[in-house]
Amino acid sequence: MRKLLRVAAIGELLWDLLPDGPQLGGAPANFAAILAQMLTHEADPPAGEVFLVSCVGDDPLGIQARNQLTAHGVRPDFIMIDPSRPTGTVQVRLDPEVGPSYRICHHVAWDAVPETPQLTALAPTLDAICFGTLAQRSSMTRTTVRSLVASTRADCLRVFDVNLRPPDWTTEAIVWGCRHATIFKMNHQEVEPIANAIGAGDKDTPLQIAHSLLQQFPIEIVAITRGSQGSLLVTRDAVNEHPGTPARVVDSIGAGDCFTAALTYFSLQHRPLSTLAEAANRWGAWAASQRGGMPLVDAASRIYLETARS
Repeated sequence: MRKLLRVAAIGELLWDLLPDGPQLGGAPANFAAILAQMLTHEADPPAGEVFLVSCVGDDPLGIQARNQLTAHGVRPDFIMIDPSRPTGTVQVRLDPEVGPSYRICHHVAWDAVPETPQLTALAPTLDAICFGTLAQRSSMTRTTVRSLVASTRADCLRVFDVNLRPPDWTTEAIVWGCRHATIFKMNHQEVEPIANAIGAGDKDTPLQIAHSLLQQFPIEIVAITRGSQGSLLVTRDAVNEHPGTPARVVDSIGAGDCFTAALTYFSLQHRPLSTLAEAANRWGAWAASQRGGMPLVDAASRIYLETARS
């Protein structure tokens, strides 16, 4: 009998306030929404279940967030409700040249994700977990993130998507994540601050910085996304430079999170590096051609996954 995969993402759940209306987002939430659809829509019976560990306010935006994620196939068991804090929101500015910029509200519900006995029991059952830096800006959620990640099994795939949003990250959070990650993912704009955080040379290339990460930490794969220019995937034994998949870009919000979801999906299947690169770029390009960070995967969109498998 096939093993049912269990995956969790922990961190921010928020509403991106876009010029044409609010869209549900947050990197962990986007990741969970896409991966849940991959696991539940691409297999019969479903290949697994995905949990989001976060917190919303006791308000209409919080109720809508939980309902929308459930509709995407995400298990809401660990989306907690804080009656004293509002659901998170972000002001988003879209620039076709440099991509989206964000003004993230503080003192919101996802800054106060508590540890619970149920969450402690979840950790050893997980096959993969995705976490980042933004949710670690508050002491309470930081403690919960670190406890959950550290409590997973030794063979759990730990995906560290750094998601640097100034000023809400620290060098210490980057180093901690590197020490606990199986897969390390960043975008090309994050390469320089990551290099500084780990003490790599200022003149080092992205490939050299990737090798520095692999040498210093127990990371097995370093992934660097390059927008329309594709990606760089590096292990201790191999390098894959993917040129990217052409897309008619609607907005790039969530494209990196979709890339990470596909990278995780195929890593759990122990696929070769070339397959990981093709799948992740194909799914990231598809996400960029859709509106919002967690588009619904329809029948036509599944071509991306099927093509990557071949």
